[in-house]
Amino acid sequence: MQAASGAALNAPHTPSSDRPTRRRGHLPLVAGLATVWVVVDQVTKEWALARLDRGEAVPVLGELLQLRLVFNPGAAFSLGTSATPVFTVLATVVSLAILWFSRQVISPAWGVALGLIAGGAVGNLVDRLVRAPGFARGHVVDFLALPNWPVFNVADIGVTCGAALVVLLALRGIEPTDPDAADEAVAAPAAPADAPHAAPDNPQERA
Repeated sequence: MQAASGAALNAPHTPSSDRPTRRRGHLPLVAGLATVWVVVDQVTKEWALARLDRGEAVPVLGELLQLRLVFNPGAAFSLGTSATPVFTVLATVVSLAILWFSRQVISPAWGVALGLIAGGAVGNLVDRLVRAPGFARGHVVDFLALPNWPVFNVADIGVTCGAALVVLLALRGIEPTDPDAADEAVAAPAAPADAPHAAPDNPQERA
């Protein structure tokens, strides 16, 4: 009995049992939402190319919302029209960075925000890569028009809504990652290994 209890007391310590449980990131959420957004963006652009004449305004809600097909060589909302290759590189870097960072994101709201931004960035990136006038210089298809506002598309909506959600989450103090778990993992001291018991010096104790 003493040998059995001694073996139980002297069982090797498993440090993994003391480590804080790490929550899984939201890469599937970000990638899934981004993929859906890219598909919707490209489908609506193909519809606009097939149904709309370039520059012609088609009222949807009177003058509040119109459909107007234009080709934008710049960024969202027709910004930076002379820097198409630069925006192509930036969109690629931003999209890859978001996907890498999303592995550490534990907040679902942050996952939605990053998914919208990534989906919008990739949606317009596809246009720059495959549309005329050439690779990395393609013009983005825009077809949604509001009064006193540049013509935009579904990808631009994703970027704008995602960025607005990021600002809202930051103002509310909602962290994308879990700093407490990271601090606990760093601050947790390594458990010392159990020292072997010395043999008793008294011969009577050995009996």
